[in-house]
Amino acid sequence: MGKVVSIANQKGGVGKTTTAINLAASIAVMENKVLLIDIDPQSNATSGLGVDVTHAKYTTYEVIIGNEPAKSAIVNTDLPYLDIMPANPRLVGAEVEMVNMLARETRLKEAIRPVVSLYDYIFIDCPPSTNVLTVNSFTASDSVLIPIQCEYFALEGLTQLLNTIRLIQKSLNRKLDIEGILLTMYDSRLNLSHMVKSEVEQYFGDKVYKTVINRNVRLGEAPSYGEPIITFDIHSTGARNYMDLAKEFIRNDKQKT
Repeated sequence: MGKVVSIANQKGGVGKTTTAINLAASIAVMENKVLLIDIDPQSNATSGLGVDVTHAKYTTYEVIIGNEPAKSAIVNTDLPYLDIMPANPRLVGAEVEMVNMLARETRLKEAIRPVVSLYDYIFIDCPPSTNVLTVNSFTASDSVLIPIQCEYFALEGLTQLLNTIRLIQKSLNRKLDIEGILLTMYDSRLNLSHMVKSEVEQYFGDKVYKTVINRNVRLGEAPSYGEPIITFDIHSTGARNYMDLAKEFIRNDKQKT
């Protein structure tokens, strides 16, 4: 049975989608079967893996609304072992359409149930907000991975996210856990990065990954070419960081089982 992990932070610009794309790709490169579910209406994870959503027959939208089975929306990427369920801007309207649906918080969980066993890991790229799509993601997940950028106000807004996780744990998904905290946009030359790292480690303790994601120009360029950093520039700092994270992620996961 595959492990389902939401990648979430309601604050934008923290490296959430970058992490979803590149962690999924790096774990796939290690010959693990991986599915990336894009449930963000901005569809950046979809385009970042070179999938043209205008040509996708079915997307997360059709799956969560209940018109199509999950298998129909899954497409292969150019990377062996990595599949994606693309998103569509129509997801913006999904929240309104789901208002009167029964058990709307578990739509995604029920929809992906038939495909979970087909993968080693399933990652969900959540929207940068706490809405019904994020709630669906958390309800369907075993854990949540939270990227935090090494900038001022790094922990700002996390209280609401952590409260949402607690609410989901109490009412919808008791097994939901915090998978880990990932520091992104790290610059070892800046005192600020060291201060944020220390603050986050004080707050979250051993939940913080030892691997940090350094500021890297190539990492920012890769999505415009529709490639993960591991194929765009394997020798870049970003590629090394995400491969290290993939190894740490799998090592931690094996220790838990």
